[in-house]
Amino acid sequence: MAITTSAKKAERASRRRRVFNVRRKGAMKDATKEVKKTIALGKPADAEKLLANAYKAIDKAMKRGLIKKNTAARKKSRLVKAIRSAGK
Repeated sequence: MAITTSAKKAERASRRRRVFNVRRKGAMKDATKEVKKTIALGKPADAEKLLANAYKAIDKAMKRGLIKKNTAARKKSRLVKAIRSAGK
């Protein structure tokens, strides 16, 4: 348990940031799952339309430091690769 005033304030800030981070990470996972689900259903054209939302969620997570730059690039690359292979 935090004792000093500054430690208490840091804990409050940390809890507040955690809420935003959990929400943002969930949005990223939901967006990628939606794209993967659409690919699994055999609709690569629809998946490509959902790709913009997934990119947006991944980029926001990267911008806020939730994931690293290369991790974001890898996630985006794998989504596109999955759509391309499903389209064949």
